Amino acid sequence: MNHPRIKHIAGFTLIELIIVIIVVAIMALYASSKFIGVSQFSAQAAQQQGIAVIRQIQLGRMQSNISEDSTLHSRYRLVVSDKCLGSQQACTSTSNEPFSHKVVIEEQDLDFTPAMSVNFDLLGNPICASTCTDPIRIQIASTQEQEAICINSQGYVYGC
Repeated sequence: MNHPRIKHIAGFTLIELIIVIIVVAIMALYASSKFIGVSQFSAQAAQQQGIAVIRQIQLGRMQSNISEDSTLHSRYRLVVSDKCLGSQQACTSTSNEPFSHKVVIEEQDLDFTPAMSVNFDLLGNPICASTCTDPIRIQIASTQEQEAICINSQGYVYGC
């Protein structure tokens, strides 16, 4: 029995095709992240940074050992305004000096509500200048997302 020789047609193996598909998928993910930008994550990043800033102000106040009757340094007062979440010192500064106790996300337009001022006692408990709810809720809004930070009556700061 003479069988005619079967010609082997050169082509891609299954492994080669899978590798090419994976490489193209990785490149597509990388390219799409450049088009999407960071604005989708700016509210989440601001929330995490806001929690850290509030805890930093709170800890500074607890370590200051300044009596309640004396005037608090503006570094130990939390201020929430339209475009600023941070210490009073950082939010009212006119210099371009960077502050570690202020929420800053590069090239992002963030809004913070409601406008308020919060002091902390020596135990880290919040004291509102006006009436505030328990927990204190600070809204952070970017162009596409909203997040919130809460401070309970015992001074625990968390994302809510």
